[in-house]
This record gives sequence, C-alpha cells and structure tokens, in this order.
Amino acid sequence: MASKSTTPIEYFLEDMEQHGRSQRTIDAYSRVLRDFEQYINERSNTTPPEASYRDCTAWINTLRRDNAKSTVASYASYLNRFYVYMTQVGVLEENPMTLVIEEMEETIDANPTRRDISVPAMRDFVSSIEHPLHKAIIVTLLKTGMRAGELSNLDLRDTSIERLPHASRPQLDEKGNSLFISPDRSRGELSEGERRTASNKRKRSTVIPIDGELRDVLLRWLAVRPDANSPAKPLFTHTAKRWGERITPDAVHHIVEKHARKNGWYRTGGSAEENVTPHYFRHFFTTHLRDRTGDRGIVKYLRGDVASDVIDTYTHNWGDRVRQVYERNIYQLL
Repeated sequence: MASKSTTPIEYFLEDMEQHGRSQRTIDAYSRVLRDFEQYINERSNTTPPEASYRDCTAWINTLRRDNAKSTVASYASYLNRFYVYMTQVGVLEENPMTLVIEEMEETIDANPTRRDISVPAMRDFVSSIEHPLHKAIIVTLLKTGMRAGELSNLDLRDTSIERLPHASRPQLDEKGNSLFISPDRSRGELSEGERRTASNKRKRSTVIPIDGELRDVLLRWLAVRPDANSPAKPLFTHTAKRWGERITPDAVHHIVEKHARKNGWYRTGGSAEENVTPHYFRHFFTTHLRDRTGDRGIVKYLRGDVASDVIDTYTHNWGDRVRQVYERNIYQLL
C-alpha cells in the first residue's frame, strides 16, 4: 500500500489512474466498489479485504433486484478485477469472487423448459436396460455428470474399485472407489499409446466418488468386457462389429438415444428441451444433486467447472468433503 491511510479501494483506483485509465472508467469502478464496501459494512460489519464468498454472493443478489443481467455482470466483473489485483500485489491471498464468477458463467441449467424427469422415473428407465455395456454407460453418466467424450476417454487405470486387479493412477491412491477425469485429453492427441477421438473439456482434474450402485454396475460390465485392442486399455469398449475398440462419443449418444426413444423420451426432430441425451443426463445430475446438497461448489467441482485455485479457497479438506457430501446425497437408481 502507498500509506497506512490509503484503503485498498483507493490504492486500486490510484493504480488505474497511473496506468492511463480514463476518469470515466475510474469513476465507474469507484461507484461500484464503494457501493459494495457500504453493503458489506452494513451486512456483516466487514471490509473488502475481509469479505467472503457469501458476502460477494449476497451483494450480487441485491443487484439482481433492480438491474439488468448485463449490468449485474459488469458490476461483478469490476469487483472481480479489484480482487484479482489485490491478490496480484500480495494484499490478499485469495479472491472471494472467483467462485461467484464461475457460477454466473454457468449456463447449463438456465433453460426452465427442459424436460423434467423425476428420480423415480429415471430409476424405472434404468431398470429397463439389460445390456451390461449400455447400463454401465448410462448409470456412469447419470451418477457422475460427465460428458460423453469424457466417458469415452476413460481408461481402466482411471478407475479404482476394490477387488479389481489393474493398477490405478497415482491420483487415485487412498481415494477409495473413484473415477479420475483428466482435463488434458484432446482429440487427435496420442495418449497412453492411443490416438484419442474426443476431448475432455474440464478446467481441472477431477476425482469423482463411485457409490455402491455404480460400483456394482461397473463390476458387472468388467466381468464381460472384451479385451481391448488398445494399449491404453479403455474402460468402455464396443461389443458388436467393432469388438474391443474404444467406445466413441457417437456410440454413447446412439446408446442413450436408443433407450430414450424406447421410453418415449426421444423423437426424430425433437428439440434439445424435449429429447433425452447424454447432455440431458449432465443436466439431471447437476439439478438433482445441487438441490439435494445446496452446495453449488461441490457440484461444480464434480462437473469439472471449477478451476484449480478455487478448491483450496472453498475448503481445506476438499477430497474428504466431496466424498461425504456425494455419498450422502447422490440419488439411488437401482
């Protein structure tokens, strides 16, 4: 800081001026930051350097009452830029706006017209599937919220299940029954000796707990899984014409479409709001688990939407907390 009497906001605004920002821009930032400062002082008798994620979220929610979405987004970006700067100059160790911005950018659940399927209805749907590969794929999508491409990229070593003889990734050591999803797989990339046909779109690596139901479904599949043709040993392989080859995202979509169509949940020409697809399963996972837990941070972590630097901010014993919350709240499908 320039002096003990200079507040973080004043210091930030002075730096903007030194970097040639227009007075109009500086005034806009000043109005927003002063408004936030007054709000958190009245709400929790705190100051911007001491503000928490909850303080920031509460302020954003008050803005939504009287402002357009674009205005709220602009004000949120001003506050986020202030906190980014404060962390860069060493005044703060963490940015309380990081998770807030992540949440504001989320769009998957923004469509209220999407087909609404209850857990009991989804349970009946799953019970109608007998093919071990199809059932394993659909239950994995529903229990993890992963994308079709991420599922097709899974290798045996990305799974850790008791009683299985294969070696798992070091990232799964002492994690219990879990799946590992890497953010680094890219279409066309040579990985584990195999050219990949899909990309993973995660912002960070994710360890997803495997509950009892998913464990049993995966074990039944692995008991009949063909020997893979790839040195990468994919978790899911074709069982028909392309025997032993890695399952592709297109095949995953076809499997889901086949069973959804039989259940009246898919029709040719149907809209994204009407048809049940792998992407719908991701929506189902997000909606139901978020409503059950009330914990958007953990759900976003499981979806792979949260950058690495957010996790330590959110909780110090992240891995244990994720498993506890997940196992306590994940819906039953079998």
